[in-house]
Amino acid sequence: MNQDSNHDANNNVDDNFNNSFNSSESLDTLDISASDNIDDEVLDNFYHREQLLSVMMATLDYINEQVKNGLILPYFDDIDTEQWQEKIKALDIYITDEDEGRELNLEARQKNYATNILSYPSDLPVAIIGLMPTLPLGELIICHAVMIREAAEQNKEAVQHISHLLIHGILHLLGFDHELGQAEQDEMERFEIEILAGLNIPNPYD
Repeated sequence: MNQDSNHDANNNVDDNFNNSFNSSESLDTLDISASDNIDDEVLDNFYHREQLLSVMMATLDYINEQVKNGLILPYFDDIDTEQWQEKIKALDIYITDEDEGRELNLEARQKNYATNILSYPSDLPVAIIGLMPTLPLGELIICHAVMIREAAEQNKEAVQHISHLLIHGILHLLGFDHELGQAEQDEMERFEIEILAGLNIPNPYD
């Protein structure tokens, strides 16, 4: 994808986010950092904070509605619904290159290649979370080179692919896991499709 078409895609996605809600009003927190090998232009073009925060908020808004309707969050099943709803959520995102991505994937999953996104849940006891002003969801590590390569291979806009995988990663941080079986995979994909639809992003599985 050339820079002009990527800029247009960013503008289109940003417009959709802004039409959904004003993310600057969010109390939820998002911390974005990057490897020294990821330059500022990449961060500005693909990982603008307001854009990623909008995806985070859309995901959490959707999940909050599901929790109200009885959804159990596997990694937060010991937190009562009221506490989950009221707590400010915190998410860390780290952008890295393919070399570090491979090293981290090997360490975390014993797989010797860089993957698109790695999820590290906070895994804090409910008693500790109750004392904290925010509820840490955990950390997502994104390998930029893999994201861009996958988007090109799948004929998707890079920003839309990143948005999809960010939603996917947040769901992992909540305890959903498509590798547990077909029912779990179907549930996770349904969540992703419905959240993306709310952002006017097409079904990535079509």
